[in-house]
Amino acid sequence: MQNVYLGRQPILDADSKIRAYEILYRDSSKRSNIHGDRQASASVITNVLNRFGAKATLGDKRAFVKIDEKFLLNDLIFSVPDQFFVFALLESVEMTERVIERIHQLYEKNYVLVINDIKLDDASMEKYREIFPYLSFIKVDFSKGLSYGLEYMILELKSHNVRAIATKIENARDYNQARKLGCDWFQGYFFAEPKILQNVKYEPTQMNVLNLYNLLIDDTNLDDITTEFENNPEITVQLLQFINSGAFHFQNKISSIHHVLTLVGRKPLAQWLMLMIYSKSSAKSKEHTPLMLMIKSRTELMESILKTINPEARSNMLGEAYLVGVLSLIDVVFGKKMEDILENIHISDVVKNAILNEGETLGEIYKLVKGIEAFDTDAEAAFETRYGLEEGTVKELIVKSIEETNKFENSAA
Repeated sequence: MQNVYLGRQPILDADSKIRAYEILYRDSSKRSNIHGDRQASASVITNVLNRFGAKATLGDKRAFVKIDEKFLLNDLIFSVPDQFFVFALLESVEMTERVIERIHQLYEKNYVLVINDIKLDDASMEKYREIFPYLSFIKVDFSKGLSYGLEYMILELKSHNVRAIATKIENARDYNQARKLGCDWFQGYFFAEPKILQNVKYEPTQMNVLNLYNLLIDDTNLDDITTEFENNPEITVQLLQFINSGAFHFQNKISSIHHVLTLVGRKPLAQWLMLMIYSKSSAKSKEHTPLMLMIKSRTELMESILKTINPEARSNMLGEAYLVGVLSLIDVVFGKKMEDILENIHISDVVKNAILNEGETLGEIYKLVKGIEAFDTDAEAAFETRYGLEEGTVKELIVKSIEETNKFENSAA
């Protein structure tokens, strides 16, 4: 099974308390090889929100993410939840009028900004002085050498409420010198190497993501959009993790994908999908993992069995049946205990009870679905008897679900 990776390195204060993390791009070989800074930025952000989960990755801390000029000036940046990330501007970003205007816009919208890993000297002080009022940090790269009068430059930063973060701290001598110069926070191998985080890699196709994006911006009927989401479990699983990131606060518990779409809104979802495209966290060809095929099979069975025993079931109950199917393997996807995941997802009690306790009607259907996967013919017969179904009804539904899953697997990109 393929995995996706992130690097996470702590940023500490003078009392050795972790204050934030730098989240680093890592490819399939666990290296930082990238084809472009914009792709790396988008990949880090989407992986934190959609795959690893902001809470699991960061706790109550923020993530420092490097961004280049193209990412900075793209309006997509405003779709990134401000409470989780700190935008670290690369040294290559020139302080043009357009860039300064965008930095001011982000500051007004409560985004936290930092200059990433520079040699702090007279030239850099002059370069960034105009944006000091909008910055929270400047990261001073100790591997680039220390300038004469550095402590006075750090004092000037502090007069603008800009804190200095000493980076590339490799030993105790660097650390003591950084503290003496007045740096507030510290980062480097002296404290910790980047920890490699890994998770299961599940990618929707680029065409499917674009198709959903077009449906959202074309004002397509919400029922049709819901159907398209439900036909793409890779996207749906990432959507549920994104919702679980804490970027949204809903009064009511989520009962269906239709409910999610209504609560989140078309524009935020369209921006979220476009961020996935920028991150290239979608595949060019349609190659569904066995795990996603199993999720597809479960959702098909959950919905078809419910329709059979309750032909009058409304869309909200069918939506809950779908959620049971798509969440039933979420522990495998995220590599965590099901109880812990569901505790932090704002889903309806009916869905939670069905998955954890096999309670109520949906829980009985879920139990049957697991029995079908285990080739438990007695469970099929007992279910048919309980609900007054003709003998062989469940087998017919199984055949139909296999056909739908095969269509899903073989569908063209």
